[in-house]
Amino acid sequence: MIRPIYLYGSEVLRAKAEPADLANKEELKELVNDLWETLAKSEGCGLAAPQIGVSKRVFVVDGTVMEDVYPYLKDFKRVFINPVVLEESSVKCEFNEGCLSVPGVYADVARPESIKMEYYDENLEKKVEIFDKFACRMIQHEFSHLDGTLFTDLVAPIRKKIIAKKLLRISQGKVGTAYNSKIK
Repeated sequence: MIRPIYLYGSEVLRAKAEPADLANKEELKELVNDLWETLAKSEGCGLAAPQIGVSKRVFVVDGTVMEDVYPYLKDFKRVFINPVVLEESSVKCEFNEGCLSVPGVYADVARPESIKMEYYDENLEKKVEIFDKFACRMIQHEFSHLDGTLFTDLVAPIRKKIIAKKLLRISQGKVGTAYNSKIK
């Protein structure tokens, strides 16, 4: 089911998400399907459960939508359930980020260049993988949502001042999106 995407100012985006119950396979399957369907309709490359109003530690990423720019993402689609970052590189890289929950706002964010992550996939199989390049960026961005952190929290102070009015307008519902969205 396609769900509305919660926008900046919604409380669920600021809460630390609870671990998903691995024993409740049907609920997890439904949540993952809803994330994929909602992501496909919104034309993003990643979506976390809090962004659709569910405070659970689950997110999906779809690099295939970026394969024209990053050919190595041709078959890169992943489901992350209860992910944990095991290691991150000390080397950081900057990249311009945007977010479906913060429409029309883009800013450079410094994040670790690579990470090692443990997570459960959609089949509830435990995985440990190392990610780098744009895949790493997508994953870290979505992982941040699980801790109630938005990319706008990680930008330079001067940039925060520049985007403050846009953020206020979004939180007041004064924004249009091409996808179903809400503030709560």
